[in-house]
Amino acid sequence: MTRIALDPFVRDLDGESAALRAAGPLAEVELPGGVHVYAVTRHAEARALLTDSRVVKDINVWGAWQRGEIPMDWPLIGLANPGRSMLTVDGADHRRLRTLVAQALTVRRVERLRAGIEALTNASLEKLAAHPAGEPVDLKAEFAYPLPMNVISELMGVDAADHPRLKELFEKFFSTQTPPEEVPQMMADLGALFTKIVNDKRANPGDDLTSALIAASENGDHLTDEEIVNTLQLIIAAGHETTISLIVNVVEALQTHPEQRKQVLNGEIGWDGVIEETLRWNTPTSHVLIRFATEDIEVGDKILPKGEGLLISFGALGRDEEQYGPTAGEFDAARTPNRHIAFGHGPHVCPGAALSRLEAGIALPALYERFPELELAVPAAELRNKPIVTQNDLYELPVKLGCPFGHDA
Repeated sequence: MTRIALDPFVRDLDGESAALRAAGPLAEVELPGGVHVYAVTRHAEARALLTDSRVVKDINVWGAWQRGEIPMDWPLIGLANPGRSMLTVDGADHRRLRTLVAQALTVRRVERLRAGIEALTNASLEKLAAHPAGEPVDLKAEFAYPLPMNVISELMGVDAADHPRLKELFEKFFSTQTPPEEVPQMMADLGALFTKIVNDKRANPGDDLTSALIAASENGDHLTDEEIVNTLQLIIAAGHETTISLIVNVVEALQTHPEQRKQVLNGEIGWDGVIEETLRWNTPTSHVLIRFATEDIEVGDKILPKGEGLLISFGALGRDEEQYGPTAGEFDAARTPNRHIAFGHGPHVCPGAALSRLEAGIALPALYERFPELELAVPAAELRNKPIVTQNDLYELPVKLGCPFGHDA
């Protein structure tokens, strides 16, 4: 089996995903830093593995970890070994840690956040409207980033004053270009910041999920301080990064498919369809680290060996022709059915999927209603991905907003 090296600079994600699919449902890959793992690249096989009890989150199952081959200054160590939380355990422990988070993020409870999300969206649009007409603006920094960060911070009880430091640390956390000598300190700084937030909430509880986790630990649910801190870090990281990329990717998709954009703005295609197709076709999450095989597992005509690490390569399986037919590589906002698994599948399916969909479903129609003449300020070919092998994340999305509300305003 030929090993495919994942590009740490993410210069051609589509080409890399195509190469992974061509390798079959299970591909050998090399992660930045020379770490060897496997990747599942087809939809059906991914669904099966995500519900297979022989594939676990316990890093101690990983042969390379047992043998001491994974250095603590590996740039991706924070994703491979983020500490004990619902992300890294299975079975009863996973259910215990996930229950409170899942209860806080049910579709019904998320819907209660609608008014706040609409207010934050409108405030961001007002700021965009204040930019000088005709001058490019980075839509990612000015619109896509503030909304999900503010929403997830309010949900978790994180002060806005911590946002700049969080942004700085998460940039290093996700990047494959973080110098190895900076990785241990970055991990320590993230842990210290989230420990501070938890301690502040313990002293001054509020109506937020962090306070609820602390209260549960004090009322017999047996959450340790480590579990609370790591759960907070996990939800903040996942709760804003995915939605930022989703909003950015939808805008890029519509601007590079003008006929479909026209149909969307005319109401011929619904925004739900646009969002779901973008999640499939240009998924926010390229690869999810990492699961481990407790025994040899057949994947198609190949074997995932016992003790090996497994990536879920969402960027590859989202365009699987066996699942989506011969047009899998095309963007089609009217595609139906569209049963993608961009938010995962099985016990570890993303608990924040409903929140991410709600945010995008509010922000994107409002953006295009306010700025229907929005256009890219640079050719799409010049948009560059950040060096993050796990996230489909652009450096920036420069646009020209055009006349607010169109020519008739």
